[in-house]
Amino acid sequence: MYEAYYHLQAKPFQLSPDPRFFYSSKGHRRAMAHLVYGVHQGEGFIVITGDIGAGKTMLACTLAGKLASGNLVLAQVVNTQLMADDMVRTVAAAFGLPHDSSKAVLLNRMEQFLLLCHRQGKRALLIVDEAQNLPAASVEELRMLSNYVSATKPLLQTFLLGQPEFRKTLQSPEMEQLRQRVIASCHLGPLDSTETEAYIVHRLQTVGWQRDPSFSKDAFAAIHQFTGGIPRKINVLCDRLLLLGRLEELHAFTAKEVAEVMEELPQHAPVNLGVSLDRGR
Repeated sequence: MYEAYYHLQAKPFQLSPDPRFFYSSKGHRRAMAHLVYGVHQGEGFIVITGDIGAGKTMLACTLAGKLASGNLVLAQVVNTQLMADDMVRTVAAAFGLPHDSSKAVLLNRMEQFLLLCHRQGKRALLIVDEAQNLPAASVEELRMLSNYVSATKPLLQTFLLGQPEFRKTLQSPEMEQLRQRVIASCHLGPLDSTETEAYIVHRLQTVGWQRDPSFSKDAFAAIHQFTGGIPRKINVLCDRLLLLGRLEELHAFTAKEVAEVMEELPQHAPVNLGVSLDRGR
């Protein structure tokens, strides 16, 4: 709705992860370096944790894009509230395999598929999102899948993406065997105020922003204050801010407009920034 008004090529603050919009903050650069190292090892588990909306899935998708080639077979599991047998079926389905068979048949089918990938010079990579919801038995199934090898070469590598509580889960006694197979891990924290401003500018410039609309320094500061530097919250707020701008034909945003938008977002309580929200209507 507002893209044409501001001469933008696309929506800059969409919620779905798109590697085009990846912003390499200090924390993301450090996380990416750890992940690239881990992936190049070609085995085991890589763990990414962070708060809701911190950019875990974006990080994994961006890394997968960097690795994209004819020799990478990528699958993703997003529904993790699954019992052990259902987890095996879900992984098989994610790799495009028939999954309406017994567990024994599925495991054999998975092994044959992974061996075929290996013979064809391909690598199998599994991304499991919302790992904090995994029952212990389902985690064990994922660990067992990592046992498949050809000679001494592992056939499957897995990313586990989860909220901070997943780090506590990994420390439990029953996760000892899995912990021994984690070859790289990282935690994504929020953006600081400088990074929040740079993140917003980066996403806008990606879609052809020419400084219309403009953002004042206090607008950037208010956005950081309201969102805590969480990328998904920034996206929600800025999307609504641009919509407000289109509806009211604004070409400059200050903390006043940010505060007005915040009052309309149901997940946030109004915050007093010392500005009046009476726009004279």
